[in-house]
Amino acid sequence: MTSTILLIAFAAAAATLVGGALALRLRDKLHLVLGFSAGAIIAVAFFDLLPESLELAAGFHDTGTILLATALGFFGYVVLDRLIVLHTHHDGEDGVHAHAKTRGWIGAGSLSGHSFLDGFAIGVAFQASSAIGLIVAAAVLTHDFSDGINTVNLVLKNGGSRREAFRWLIADAAAPVIGAAVTLFFVFPASLLSLVLGTFAGFFLYIGAADLLPESHHAHPKFLTTCMTLLGAAVLYGAIRIAG
Repeated sequence: MTSTILLIAFAAAAATLVGGALALRLRDKLHLVLGFSAGAIIAVAFFDLLPESLELAAGFHDTGTILLATALGFFGYVVLDRLIVLHTHHDGEDGVHAHAKTRGWIGAGSLSGHSFLDGFAIGVAFQASSAIGLIVAAAVLTHDFSDGINTVNLVLKNGGSRREAFRWLIADAAAPVIGAAVTLFFVFPASLLSLVLGTFAGFFLYIGAADLLPESHHAHPKFLTTCMTLLGAAVLYGAIRIAG
């Protein structure tokens, strides 16, 4: 199990690097991938993490408690997103202001923190079951691919150099490996694991609905990206059903 978790974590790191490399070359051609990623991550929250959380909670917590954990995860991510200025936009002709580069670094650093949580989510999901771990891993891989894209874009659009963008990309790629490794040193009891999975469902709902969906639709044809979002949800739903 340990080797599987670490192997998937390294795959997440590779996905981050690939996403960042493509962002450096094909910055206007990735909206379809982001749309697919959004659908996949939202589907994992609705069809995998929440049902499993409710099942594990039997005898420990009622449905309202699990949904509260999900809501806290969602709104906690909202607060985190605002505090670290993840979405910084500089429109107009004045260009990037004096603090733009620092803000770009803060945004890139926050994405590395997100990637750490992704790796942590993989390890926690495998504690629930191998099937859940694999489903979460599939969603994390698509998310980390987009994280790599966003890390590079945040640094570059805020006045950073390609070398600085590459350094942040390496940090972002290492983060899920560290996050997954942390979970190897302790095991959550079922009562706590149910709350953790519910919280991660809130994280995934926010990432998909408030981050990936708007990014995929921004200044791009809506119909095709919407189709890719629905396809991402359908593919993950099918995978979840097959995994049982």
